[in-house]
Amino acid sequence: MSIKRSKLPFSLAALLIAVSLPLAAQDNVLTLEAAIQRALERNEQSLAADQSYEASGARVTQARAFFLPQLNATGIYTRRPFQVVREFQGSQIAVQRYNALSGVLSLNLILFDAYNIPNYRGARSAQTAQMYATAETKRQLAFEVSNAYLTTLGVDRVLVASEHRYEYAKQSLDAARARYKAGLVGVNDVTRSELEFATAEMGVTQVKGQVETTHLQLGYLLDDPEIRQRTLEVPDFLLKEAEELTVAVDQSISEAQARRLDLNSLRWQASSQQALALSPTLKWLPALSITGAYRYTNESGLTGRSTNWNVGATLTWALFDGFARNGEYSEMKAQVKLADLNVQASMRQVELQVRDGLVSLENQRAALKQAIVAYDAAKRNATEVAELYRQGLASALEAADANVSMFEAEVTLVRERYGLAIAYLNFEAALGLDPFGKEPKL
Repeated sequence: MSIKRSKLPFSLAALLIAVSLPLAAQDNVLTLEAAIQRALERNEQSLAADQSYEASGARVTQARAFFLPQLNATGIYTRRPFQVVREFQGSQIAVQRYNALSGVLSLNLILFDAYNIPNYRGARSAQTAQMYATAETKRQLAFEVSNAYLTTLGVDRVLVASEHRYEYAKQSLDAARARYKAGLVGVNDVTRSELEFATAEMGVTQVKGQVETTHLQLGYLLDDPEIRQRTLEVPDFLLKEAEELTVAVDQSISEAQARRLDLNSLRWQASSQQALALSPTLKWLPALSITGAYRYTNESGLTGRSTNWNVGATLTWALFDGFARNGEYSEMKAQVKLADLNVQASMRQVELQVRDGLVSLENQRAALKQAIVAYDAAKRNATEVAELYRQGLASALEAADANVSMFEAEVTLVRERYGLAIAYLNFEAALGLDPFGKEPKL
């Protein structure tokens, strides 16, 4: 029994280690969804977009303030070198005290000022435009992360292909040296195999540098300096959807023009300009406001009152301002026309992007099919030539060429496969969707 008790802690420790290792490995896997979420939470572009929206909300609050009363309080303390007292109807009245106190509570309320109405409407429209612009910034950041994620995965696969070439070249070199020692081939075969091995080794080194660069770029977008230690999960759903997607072009264009956040932002900016264009014309109308004040002082004076109040109404009518309103109106109308032109140009740009994205997607699909066929042929050829070389029926030059062809075909296959996923992402971006094919949330 004592032996079993002594082994129990070690058994528990071994069990904990066995369980913790898979969990640690799982925590170290970075999915595309997690990468995008991390970027949205940490990247400065996303954070700055949120602050821009907060600023637009503050401008709405400022514009709304014109319709609310303004209340001000003022207190004054004065110290004087002497005091003045007068007798009035048998009472001592302090006209001037050593320590004088006074306070005023004033109220100002604009009852009607048509000029401020379009300013408020313009601020509200500008806030909505910024809401769409903020969401669009985050959407574009998500696609930027997705492209960097796929590029990093593609370079990782190129590194695997380079390592395959290196291993194959090493095997060919060992075989050439063995055959040379046996007197079956000449020194030229060894030299050619050594050249191919050196080229393959240099290729691995170069691709490792590319791997480091792409990981640094992805880590920058995610604000994650430890990105190199994470394993990127292959988003198979993107590759599958890219191969199976079918769309109706005209319907996709109309849906994209209605869905695109950047286009909606421009529409609301145009609406804001249209509201502001009314401001100069409304200056021709008078403005009406009321004012009120309540005063207190400890120097009552001859009136004998320490408090007083008053209420007044003010009507302001700018009858002539040197045609400044006319010039401002002409400028505002030009700004409205410019905003409308930006919307029209953006709509045509969306149509162009959808059509161009679909063409790129179809071309990439065809390129991937060709790459698959080429890789299968190159792989079979490399296997056959390697076997023939071991039997002495092929030269080292033929074996090296077959290895290079298989490597190039594998690299092309990797690039075309991930290129298809990137083309699919670009098409989704043109449609106004997020990287997962869903409508973005505001």
